[in-house]
Amino acid sequence: QSAQELVDIIMRAGTVVWNGPVGVFEMPSFANGTIKVGEYIAQATKDGAFSLVGGGDSVSAVKQFGFEDQVSYVSTGGGAMLEMLEGKSLPGIEAIIQ
Repeated sequence: QSAQELVDIIMRAGTVVWNGPVGVFEMPSFANGTIKVGEYIAQATKDGAFSLVGGGDSVSAVKQFGFEDQVSYVSTGGGAMLEMLEGKSLPGIEAIIQ
């Protein structure tokens, strides 16, 4: 039931931010959750949603399961990406602005 609720949310969203895999995707027995989330985010993207994947583990999962070219953007700066989305000041960006 929880998985179906997550699918419904992803498919209705105009923007999807994915930070963190679902389960221990490195172990085949526990990879299904991450694979399914990737499949639905890829489908939502194909249907017009903007999808942003960030963070080392999420990026690894997206690459491992072949979703890298099926999402809108893959950010390798997971923590910085989240801070930017929260509206926090990023030192590198501040230095460029000044």
